[in-house]
Amino acid sequence: MSPSAQTPSPAARAHRRRDLSGAPFLVAARGGRPDRLPVWFMRQAGRSLPEYRALREGVQMLDACFEPELLAEITTQPVRRHGVDAAILFSDIVVPLRAAGLDIDIVAGTGPVVAEPVRSEGAIAALPRLDPGQVAPVAEGVRLLVDSLGDVPLIGFAGAPFTLASYLIEGGPSRNHEHTKALMHSEPALWHALADRLADTALTFLRAQIDAGVDAVQLFDSWAGALSLRDYREFVLPHSAKVLAGVAEAGIPRIHFGVGTGELLPAMREAGADVVGVDWRIPLDEAVRRFTAHAPDAPPPVVQGNLDPALLLGSWSVVESEVRRIVGEGRAAAGHIVNLGHGVLPGTDPEVLTRVVELVHSL
Repeated sequence: MSPSAQTPSPAARAHRRRDLSGAPFLVAARGGRPDRLPVWFMRQAGRSLPEYRALREGVQMLDACFEPELLAEITTQPVRRHGVDAAILFSDIVVPLRAAGLDIDIVAGTGPVVAEPVRSEGAIAALPRLDPGQVAPVAEGVRLLVDSLGDVPLIGFAGAPFTLASYLIEGGPSRNHEHTKALMHSEPALWHALADRLADTALTFLRAQIDAGVDAVQLFDSWAGALSLRDYREFVLPHSAKVLAGVAEAGIPRIHFGVGTGELLPAMREAGADVVGVDWRIPLDEAVRRFTAHAPDAPPPVVQGNLDPALLLGSWSVVESEVRRIVGEGRAAAGHIVNLGHGVLPGTDPEVLTRVVELVHSL
């Protein structure tokens, strides 16, 4: 493990963290039954909000992620507007890669694009290691938020090694992840070297956020659903487990999420997650059944999800019916954090999100 990925002591962290043990989001994340059902939305801070679009005008996405005051304000906007039970840090999974010096950018309409794909032993060896000082502006943004959010928990996050590796190997978003899968199987030692390096990057980024005071963390493995369970266990699980184990000492909830991961859910929990995010493809009670069948002696599972974000563009009667169904299915879990099955779509009416929060809090 690199020196930059070494763990600060729990004592060094504790004095920076607020006591929010009664916050509904944190109670549910720890498997409890809070006085109201908590709800927040992935990508709740972003293009669906007119105030966000006004604030971001003329400012590049990744530039905004390194401006402490700006990222703090963007993070706070959905809390102010919707009354959600948690804020999630405004950032991007490629922020630590950019901070470390990689030539990577977010291209409008495309997503993260890497100038030079990483597909060789030399390219992997040349990857720069992230130093905590390189993400100091992000940590400063977290400190500003901790001072201003009151009793609302703040979630930090990072991209999981597989998803980060996929962007680096493919050079950008990919439908089939063909170069990534080919490298995994044809040069497994090379793959594991890359994934291990990216696990250190994710750890350094998460620990900087933890040291600054976040109350929970989420590890996004957005594209893990492209893999078979066998491949996930062999090529991905050990590296995600390294990240999740590396932040366990902080004592804060760890959420793990991917898209299209119905067949992977028990393994994703096995990687070390306290909470597993579930997308809209399987019901929450079925997810709970799978967790329990796989590990009957483990603590009762805690889930997050799982409203289809596309349905937010439908009629209110459809949205209300789906929210009520999901809340009912979520009761099968020890704890349930209401969320979407993926991020808020840009065309979503913010008023619908506010109404969803009000509905969830009434149930």
